[in-house]
Amino acid sequence: MTALSAPPRPPRAATEPAAPVIRLRDLPPCAVRAALGGDGLRLSLGPYTVNLRTRLPELVAMVERLYAAHPVAPADAFVDVEAEVRSAAGPRRWISPQVLFLRDSEVLFQPQPRAHAPAMMEWGLNWCLSVGIHDLMVLHAAVVARPDGRAAVMPAPPGSGKSTLCAGLVAAGWRLLSDELCLVSLHDGALIPCPRPLNLKNSSIDVIKARQPDAVLGPEVRDTSKGVVRHLAPPADSVTRAGEPARPAWVVFPTWAEDAPATMTPLGRADAFLRLVENCFNYHILGGAAFAALGTLTDAAEPCAFTYSDLDDAVAAFDAL
Repeated sequence: MTALSAPPRPPRAATEPAAPVIRLRDLPPCAVRAALGGDGLRLSLGPYTVNLRTRLPELVAMVERLYAAHPVAPADAFVDVEAEVRSAAGPRRWISPQVLFLRDSEVLFQPQPRAHAPAMMEWGLNWCLSVGIHDLMVLHAAVVARPDGRAAVMPAPPGSGKSTLCAGLVAAGWRLLSDELCLVSLHDGALIPCPRPLNLKNSSIDVIKARQPDAVLGPEVRDTSKGVVRHLAPPADSVTRAGEPARPAWVVFPTWAEDAPATMTPLGRADAFLRLVENCFNYHILGGAAFAALGTLTDAAEPCAFTYSDLDDAVAAFDAL
């Protein structure tokens, strides 16, 4: 499936005054529902604006709950992604209901059971951002930063414990830049935040709930291709600071292994570079610009492999970096 990059953004006048920030939590529920069910709700997700539409009540409630801290973009804002989740038409509306995910009015994926709608919405937005935008280099990686702005980039395939580790570090005070998409500036190698809900799966749901009893979670979705899924709202402070880039200090390739001690193993920069290429969504599109950006990243950050089984030990190992 081929995806095209978004058209260039119109330039903003240097003298344009900054508009007051309106966050989703500032809007009355009726306004949120009307926007989602009408022309769309424009949410600022880090450097990008998504115009989201849905009439499904469970998704309206999920958006209100998990995106409460996100800014609502003005009606004339440039939109990077037009997305919609809606019920499938025909008999499927009543018999084994299904839902569709659309980008620019085009159905992207196979219909899914309506019970999977919350997961489909988040995974669909991930897909749109990862393959459809190319003004930044995009890696499949979580990113968290210390208060001093030094960040750890954690590229890893599904099932590696990346999201659990990311959520544990965020609970311990690290700032969330992203759970899924590491956005790297092609200009100076800075890491651009795009904080969104964190994707928790199976046993990691209870692990994080035990560490964060007041965690704001989305609905539980069962029997997906990844098992049981719930999404965790990003910290409000991380969303508020989405305009603050971070500097890469470490590139850590995590792997969860049963009964394994928390172990950091240094990697050669050439090895790290090749691993990053494997986790780069748009390397083949950006070409030389991506090669240069990955070179800058591996020069600036200390690369290592990390194996762990216990989340407390993992957090302590990261704090000791």
